[in-house]
Amino acid sequence: MAVGVIVNRVAGANRAGRLWGEVAARLEGLPGPIEVVETKAVGDAARLAAGFTRNGVGLVVAVGGDGTVSEVVDGLMSARRDGATEVALAVVPAGTGSDFARGFRLGGTAAEIARRIAGGPERRIDVGLVSFTTPDGVPVRRHFVNIASLGLSGATVKAVNAARAGSRLPGKLLFLAHTVRELVRYRFQAVRIRVDGGAPISCDVALVAIANGRFFGGGMMIAPDARADDGLAEIVIVRGASKPSLIRDLRLIYSGAHRGHPACTFLRGRTVEVEPLDGLERNRALLDIDGECPGAIPAAFTILPRALTLRG
Repeated sequence: MAVGVIVNRVAGANRAGRLWGEVAARLEGLPGPIEVVETKAVGDAARLAAGFTRNGVGLVVAVGGDGTVSEVVDGLMSARRDGATEVALAVVPAGTGSDFARGFRLGGTAAEIARRIAGGPERRIDVGLVSFTTPDGVPVRRHFVNIASLGLSGATVKAVNAARAGSRLPGKLLFLAHTVRELVRYRFQAVRIRVDGGAPISCDVALVAIANGRFFGGGMMIAPDARADDGLAEIVIVRGASKPSLIRDLRLIYSGAHRGHPACTFLRGRTVEVEPLDGLERNRALLDIDGECPGAIPAAFTILPRALTLRG
C-alpha cells in the first residue's frame, strides 16, 4: 500500500516541516513506498490529495494545521465523488490551532505520531459539506471535517491568519487575543437559521457553529457534546448580548461550561441553512471553515455520516 504525504511546511510558524522530519525518521512497518509532496499555495493540499486518491494510494498523511487537514479531506472526498477508491487519512498536527487533532488526541511525540500512522486503529467519522459564495461571487461547495461556523469566528480567523506569520504567541493566546479584539468592534449579525428543514430561528448572533468536532479557536470547546461518528452536527448559537459579559465569559468555552449560558442555544441536526436578514451586505456574516475564511453567508451545511476513515 503506497502512502502519500502532504506537507504544509510553513504551518505552525514553520513547525510542520521540522515535525514531519522527526516523524519520518521514526516511521517503521509501512507496507509500501512513501511519496512526500509540499504545498505552495492555498488549494494545493486539496489538489494533491485528489491526485493521490486517483493514483491508488491507500493512506494520505496531512502534515499541518486544521486548514491543511480540511483541504486534504476536501480533496479525498471530491475524488471519491468522481469515482475514485476511498483512501484513509492520518494527521501530523503542526498548526497554530490543530483543533481537529486535539479532539481525536492525535498529538504527542514524533515517535507516538509515527506509531499511529504505521499501525494505529482506524475509525469511521462524519464529514461536513458546505455551500456558500466566495467574496468574488463564485458559488462553492467544499467539505469540512471539524467545525464550520460564522460570525465572530469568521472575523477572528481572518485576523489570526493575517497575523500569525509574524506572531510569537502560542496558538491559544493568539486566538484569544484576536477573539477579544474582534468582539469589541463586532456588530452582531441578524440571521435566519433553519435546522433539518424545521421552523426558522431569527435572531442577532455573535456566532453560529456547525460542529462535527468539539474544539476550535486554539482549544475552545465550543461544542462539548459533538460526536464525529453519529451523523449529526452539534449546532451552537451564541446570540448577541452584552459585549462585556461575553468577553468575561469567554473563559467558560475552554471547558465547555457555557452549556447553561443564557446567550447560548444548543441543537442537533444533519442539515443547517443560514441566511442574512435585513439585507445581504449588512448581515453577510463571514465563515470560518476549519480555521480558514473563504466566504460568507448565505450558506447551507450538511453532515455526511461516517464518510471518512481516520487512522490514529
